[in-house]
Amino acid sequence: MRYREGQLPNPLYPHSETMHHMLTLSMVMSILIGIALLILGWRGKILWMQVWSIALIVLSVAYLIADGIGLM
Repeated sequence: MRYREGQLPNPLYPHSETMHHMLTLSMVMSILIGIALLILGWRGKILWMQVWSIALIVLSVAYLIADGIGLM
């Protein structure tokens, strides 16, 4: 990332605001994919898919909550 001469990067978004939005979009997509896989796991009675789907959903929601309250 390039900055103007003498300009320091924003400490809240050291990489860029675009990167922050991409991570948020990735977490939202992970929740949707996790829900779809959870439904498929329930229908197919596949335990490992259910467990991994629940973990994906929980961790994605936890990231969004942490990001929302400013921990990330």
